[in-house]
Amino acid sequence: MSSDSPVPVSRATVAVPRTAVPIGITDPVEQARAELKAALAAIEEKANVPKRVALATDRGVVKARAFSRKNPGAATAAVVAGAAAVGLIVWAAVRLYAR
Repeated sequence: MSSDSPVPVSRATVAVPRTAVPIGITDPVEQARAELKAALAAIEEKANVPKRVALATDRGVVKARAFSRKNPGAATAAVVAGAAAVGLIVWAAVRLYAR
């Protein structure tokens, strides 16, 4: 197997992302396996919507906390405006339904 072959000392080990193919693979079968592994990892990253939503939510929370620390008055006003907008939307939906 090609994994049993010794690794040259001159080649530095560099962390390769899961969605990338390492450089320097000379065996065509090993190259194909590495490309397939990278393609499947990329598809998994792209298709894993819950994970992507969780990461986006975490980024949004970090940004909102930083904004509220810098400008607490504007953050309070934004929360009040958001609550008023939600209340207005609910009121309009109930009014349309009740007609």
